[in-house]
Amino acid sequence: MNTDDKQEYVKYRIDSAYNAYQAAKVLAENGFWNSAVNRLYYAVFYAVNALLVQNEIHANSHSGTRSQFSLNYIKTGKLDKKFGKLLTELYDWRQKGDYENNPCNPFQIRVIHNPCNPFPNPRNP
Repeated sequence: MNTDDKQEYVKYRIDSAYNAYQAAKVLAENGFWNSAVNRLYYAVFYAVNALLVQNEIHANSHSGTRSQFSLNYIKTGKLDKKFGKLLTELYDWRQKGDYENNPCNPFQIRVIHNPCNPFPNPRNP
């Protein structure tokens, strides 16, 4: 991927993260807890994916993305462990809600909303 393509892809992923986060807020406000968790997971996943691509760290799957994020940012201390924990919890909750018919609840959404909130608005830097 050349530099221009990489920057365009990173911007696309950051925009996707922001949009997924905004969707999660609307879904949570309307009581769609599993869908809100799904969108929160993807908001964080897209942001992490953008970070990895920006730094030329390759991952080919959700599992690979989580592993590379942990290896390169959490275990090195570049980012606080709470962000690694957040990604793992959201992944687990999304899996349970999407595939195991295990509904999320408002308490879970409130617990994870604040750590997700640091997303900057990419349209208003």
